[in-house]
Amino acid sequence: MSEETKNAAAPAAPANAGYGQGGERRGPGGPNNRRGPGGPGGPRGPRRDNRNDAPASEYNDKVVHINRCSKVVKGGRRFNFAALVVAGDGKGRVGVGYGKAKEVPDAIRKGTDRAHRALVRVNLRNNTIPHEVVGRADGGVVMLRPASPGTGLIAGGGVRAVLEVVGLKDVLSKSMGSNNPQAIVKATLDGLAQLRTLEQIKSLRA
Repeated sequence: MSEETKNAAAPAAPANAGYGQGGERRGPGGPNNRRGPGGPGGPRGPRRDNRNDAPASEYNDKVVHINRCSKVVKGGRRFNFAALVVAGDGKGRVGVGYGKAKEVPDAIRKGTDRAHRALVRVNLRNNTIPHEVVGRADGGVVMLRPASPGTGLIAGGGVRAVLEVVGLKDVLSKSMGSNNPQAIVKATLDGLAQLRTLEQIKSLRA
């Protein structure tokens, strides 16, 4: 049988093969194949978005200072970043961490992890401190004084960040030494570590 005879014997495909009523195409990707709550052709279901399902951290983290250091090499400059981070639970625990990396987010993450591992307990009295204290570290000197309710935090910079994460709300402070952020934060932590409650003082004197 010749090639022309074979082509003549085969039935011709309809003009609208692969299409539904009204010329709509059937098959994967077509409108009749779309699945949803209402069946084929119905509206799509809710989008599954798990980006916000991560558990919230129990700690309050604050970035006090980010330092940038540059090194001049043959190909140009290379930058490194260091982040000073303080963390606390707002209930009397506070820690400080210092992280270094080539990118700012990595430096903050390292500093935050180290602050979480270095948490220490601080003695508080309601929303203020039990007594006046002076903290010293390196060249930093920070004075902390209790205040009446409603006064607020009279502090700035690294001192305010430390007092906020530890859970204090009414404190008077004065920085009388170096302006270096690390020195100020360490001096504030030194002052908080010196706080003693009335019961502790009585037990020491007994």
